[in-house]
Amino acid sequence: MNGSLVSRRAAVLGALGGAGLVVFGGVAGAHPHRPLRIAVATNEPWGTYHVKPLLSEAARRGWQLTQLVPDLSNIAPGEPVPVATPDTLRGADLLVVTGAGDWPVECAERFRRLPLAASSLAYLGPAEAPLARRLRGRLRSITSSSPAESRAFGGYLGTHRRIRVVGSPQTDNLPRRAPETDLVLVVTSVTRPNGTGGAAPGTELLLTAAEQLAAAGKRILVGLHPREDRSLWDRYEISDVATVQASARAEVAIGIPGTVFPLITAVGTPVVGCTDPALTVPDYLLAVCSSTIGDPAAAVQAVGDARLPAANVLADAVGPVGGSAARLLDVWRRAASPSRHLAHAGR
Repeated sequence: MNGSLVSRRAAVLGALGGAGLVVFGGVAGAHPHRPLRIAVATNEPWGTYHVKPLLSEAARRGWQLTQLVPDLSNIAPGEPVPVATPDTLRGADLLVVTGAGDWPVECAERFRRLPLAASSLAYLGPAEAPLARRLRGRLRSITSSSPAESRAFGGYLGTHRRIRVVGSPQTDNLPRRAPETDLVLVVTSVTRPNGTGGAAPGTELLLTAAEQLAAAGKRILVGLHPREDRSLWDRYEISDVATVQASARAEVAIGIPGTVFPLITAVGTPVVGCTDPALTVPDYLLAVCSSTIGDPAAAVQAVGDARLPAANVLADAVGPVGGSAARLLDVWRRAASPSRHLAHAGR
């Protein structure tokens, strides 16, 4: 990595750290008086990958973190995130919803006696969700990862309440960037919707862009979305580590804009967005892109010209870096108090 890029990344991370101090203050590191039991319901009912980055901090505190799922049909053997159905959940002090989709709202209405919080763990568009009104009156706290995401999440929930910016747990251990010559990280989305969640248009554009880049002499490393069809990409090297970690190896990343885009740029790797006309992407995710393309023929030049966004743009999109899981769990602890109580399924 050249000296100017080292300086640039240091400036960016300095700006992000400063944003954390201004937005959230010094709450991180507080410990609850006794272990908490937190139940989480997500818009992707079986999508445990958004909860997984919280496991180590929950374990450090001795907390029990459980994701609510409709059934165990889409839970793989050895899944590290503890799961339960509403009928098998033994007890909880707080229910956290990560969106206002059918499943989180169903869980919230099933457990009406539980305190309720909302935390954005993945990007959602700024249009108000049809079911958001069924959650708003019960929410004790709302969190998001960044100032930009909080604006979108507020619109999604249809609220002007304060949203606490805690950062993304995925940035708590950012890798040191060591780009390999001519290596491009291709960041996939989900090609086909299924019971675990929806899909984002643009896969054909991204596949063809990857072919153009490979033909131009670039080496392709694929950061696979947890629900993507692996067989579409098995002609290339598929990363065996998380996409944020893999981005440290790449000179540039290209993909369908999603939650991971600001996190990749926080590592110091510029991103190029592939935008399909049918795809609706929040403005703050587009803002971190060096450029966007709608034609795969433009991929080679876009990757060659890719640059990081300005530090203030990145700070707005990423939020505070370091200690984010601790900050988030601190908010959840306060949301569960003062009426900490045992609540059983169906009661």
